[in-house]
Amino acid sequence: MKVYTAPKLTGLFLGPASFLLLFFLIPDTELSDAPRAVLAVTSWIAIWWITEAIPIPAASLMPLILLPITGGLDIDSAAKAYGNPTVFMYMGGFIIAIAIEKWNLHKRIALYILKLIGTQSHRIVLGMILATAFLSMWISNAATALMMLPVALALIKEVKAKEILKGESLHKFSKSILLSVAYAASIGGLATLVGSVPNAVFAAMSREMLDREIMFFEWFLFGFPITVILLVILYFYLTKLQFKVDFETGKETDFIKKDLKALGSMSTEERWVGVIFLATAFLWMFKFILPFAVSDTAIAIFGALLLFLIPSKKGERLLEWNDMKQLPWGLLLLFGGGLSLAEGFSASKLTEWIGSKLNLLEAFPYLLIIIILTAAILFMTEIMSNTAVSNMIIPITVGLGLAIGVEPYGLMAVAALASSCAFMLPISTPPNAAVFGADVLKISDMVRAGFWMNIVCIVIIVLGVYFWLPVVIK
Repeated sequence: MKVYTAPKLTGLFLGPASFLLLFFLIPDTELSDAPRAVLAVTSWIAIWWITEAIPIPAASLMPLILLPITGGLDIDSAAKAYGNPTVFMYMGGFIIAIAIEKWNLHKRIALYILKLIGTQSHRIVLGMILATAFLSMWISNAATALMMLPVALALIKEVKAKEILKGESLHKFSKSILLSVAYAASIGGLATLVGSVPNAVFAAMSREMLDREIMFFEWFLFGFPITVILLVILYFYLTKLQFKVDFETGKETDFIKKDLKALGSMSTEERWVGVIFLATAFLWMFKFILPFAVSDTAIAIFGALLLFLIPSKKGERLLEWNDMKQLPWGLLLLFGGGLSLAEGFSASKLTEWIGSKLNLLEAFPYLLIIIILTAAILFMTEIMSNTAVSNMIIPITVGLGLAIGVEPYGLMAVAALASSCAFMLPISTPPNAAVFGADVLKISDMVRAGFWMNIVCIVIIVLGVYFWLPVVIK
């Protein structure tokens, strides 16, 4: 395998070239040294993120070198962003997710949901949507999709073996159940701050750039209704329109019962992990009932630490440090790199300069701006990492808000939500890539189904941000 493909090699040289052009060609009269340096550094890193000229987490460490050298931001401020409280909140969520997977609690949750829903094809799809979305609220969409994919493939195999569906009906069911995993994994993550990295980027940048802390419960009140509406539409779209199954034999499948029987009764370890998971989620949602102040980050880390404290019956704790090999350290570095650039935007007043350049948009209605921004980001995310998109766009939306004279939270929320909703291509999101790798779907299936889901997401996100977000986040 070639280390540098043509796109990577192009990005390798284009990144520093863009840096030099911006740093030396923008006159001092237009932009002073510090903001010009931040703009040039952001351009370089963004190109390397987009083209993956070097591994994305490695590129995310570049602010520690480039910002201090160019005078864009001092090293203390650049490095502090990597220890942002939201980074640690996300870390705590990841650690709990590792424990859920280690002790197979995720599979039990998914199978019980499927058992409750039923075994008709459309009900199986509904069960997969609900199970996947619920897990994705608390676990990364990539991990959720990888957890649910084997369940989906086993269901397809069972339905085929028992001849519950045949021919074209089986093909439609197979495609719908795989796409339900991919799409529900992305949509479910919209509901919570820990379900999607862009949501956490929104919260972290609100704290850093606007000095406004977005509470877990606040975002849930905003994001959960959007998630529910999109999931309802997804169910009817997949089962009644795009992949409607016309004929079923009426035979029942005992696959779910067999798998639950194979899991056996709930182990002590599963119960402990389940209790810690539920307690953490409860405290995130209802921490206002506590007699003392506590942050979402502290709650996440507390839940994570309990897993290293409680022993299992297998001669180890629920989690050992060796389990942390599964922690996505690279994603946390990417998160920190984006926040370091955002700190540069704020400290150098680059945000205000961008806002001054965007003031022509004042003539346009706010609703139109939201529509254009949502569509642009959503289709941009089809070919780019959603974390990279949110890291790049959210600081700019702060400047855009200043330019058009509105609170920037709506524009920031648009960037966070839209960058998680890419359904057309296998490369768009890890869940898309995971289900495409099962060799059941064609790219044409994903493009055709995903395009209309993209349109639906644009409509729902715009309506949610325009009408509902001002009610919840003030």
